[in-house]
Amino acid sequence: MEQTRQLVETITRGIQEKKGQDIIVCDLQNIDGAIANYFIICQGNSPAQVEAITESVGDFARKELGEKPTAVAGLDNAQWVAMDYGDVLVHIFLPDVRTYYDMEHLWDDASLTQIPNLD
Repeated sequence: MEQTRQLVETITRGIQEKKGQDIIVCDLQNIDGAIANYFIICQGNSPAQVEAITESVGDFARKELGEKPTAVAGLDNAQWVAMDYGDVLVHIFLPDVRTYYDMEHLWDDASLTQIPNLD
């Protein structure tokens, strides 16, 4: 579990490196049937920023922990990119797409941690 927590922290730093906004860490460990232990949800203000955040997350996880995602989906239009790290799923949205899907509220009993935006 410590390795998973380190991955969550590293991914968060990767998002912050490219000024990703409104980062929410959803702890799903105590939810039966959840497909991952953590969801990390954030947003970028343009498709180019969504791509940059995706690249930064991948770089941070690979360089600091030797971790690579098993899959990355959504880069073709960069409105919603999903990165699968097994126990951790990363969702990088454009603001309007994030509002539409409202992923942070899919599980009423998930523990949500908001990470402050960096200026």
